[in-house]
Amino acid sequence: MTTARAPILAGGLLTLGWLVVLLGTSAGSQGWQAWWVATADPVAQQIVWDIRLPRSLGAWLGGALLGLAGAVAQGLFRNPLADPYLLGSASGASLGVGVFLSLFGGIAGATSAWLGLGLTGAAFVGAVLAVVLTLVLARGVQQTLRLLLAGVVVGVVLGAVTSLMSMLQPQVLQAMQGFMLGSTAFVSWTACATLAGVLALCMALAWVFARVLDALSLGEATAQSLGVPLPLARMVLVGVISLATGAAVAHIGLVAFVGLAAPHLVRSLVRCTHAWRLWLSALMGGALLVLADVMARVLLAPQELPVGVLTAVLGGGYLLWRVYRDADTGARTGGGA
Repeated sequence: MTTARAPILAGGLLTLGWLVVLLGTSAGSQGWQAWWVATADPVAQQIVWDIRLPRSLGAWLGGALLGLAGAVAQGLFRNPLADPYLLGSASGASLGVGVFLSLFGGIAGATSAWLGLGLTGAAFVGAVLAVVLTLVLARGVQQTLRLLLAGVVVGVVLGAVTSLMSMLQPQVLQAMQGFMLGSTAFVSWTACATLAGVLALCMALAWVFARVLDALSLGEATAQSLGVPLPLARMVLVGVISLATGAAVAHIGLVAFVGLAAPHLVRSLVRCTHAWRLWLSALMGGALLVLADVMARVLLAPQELPVGVLTAVLGGGYLLWRVYRDADTGARTGGGA
């Protein structure tokens, strides 16, 4: 599929996303119940409009943020294995949640409204501080490789600190399980509004620098020879990755592989510039996460699977299949040569 067909794919993904969101309003703990039938009962109507719909819409917005962040990260670092968590944001968010639960008494403290700060705020602050630490260690954004290595180091160190905290306070580990495994169960209309605002801002900034990502695909030396403002572009794009990832993780927890798999799926379906790839990756990420969320609710109903576990299994399986297929294709090509 060429760039000329990218608008068709975008329309298809947008339609698929909204259809799955509507499907999510019919998926509950007791199985399937059509939303238009459920609205006949006042209690069921409240469940649909105040729980299921914001949950499904929030899942789409969170997946879109992760898909966008993954496309930006893979373009900026010129690495198809780059994901939104490579700057240490995931480990920072986990540590922020752990510190908050430790200081304010686990679940009881997490549900309080101390200065308006809860698990969401703690996760977002932790993610932002982790990225800031990565930037400090990398001495800015001038060197892409150094920034990538600093992100890996920060992620490992903060992850170790979180594990140590969990060992010393087992009640914190139990309270953190929902966040660590990913969950959309507590997404509200306020969270949806926040995610939508962050998505609009990040998409606008990333789209402005889409040509920079195209130039970087040819190499940093070539991009500099073309007069691309690399320092400014790196700073803005790192900010986009951090803000998008931090907002998504703060509201839906650590959801694996969506930010990594969405750009891969887009590249396998269409060859296009980053101006289109950013939009398509966001739409793909949103559709993937809503679909996984619906499956997590109905596969073992009335029990519910953690959506992060489901995305890890499905996304990891898809990437393994891609690696196997590409290796098999390469072996056949080499043999034929």
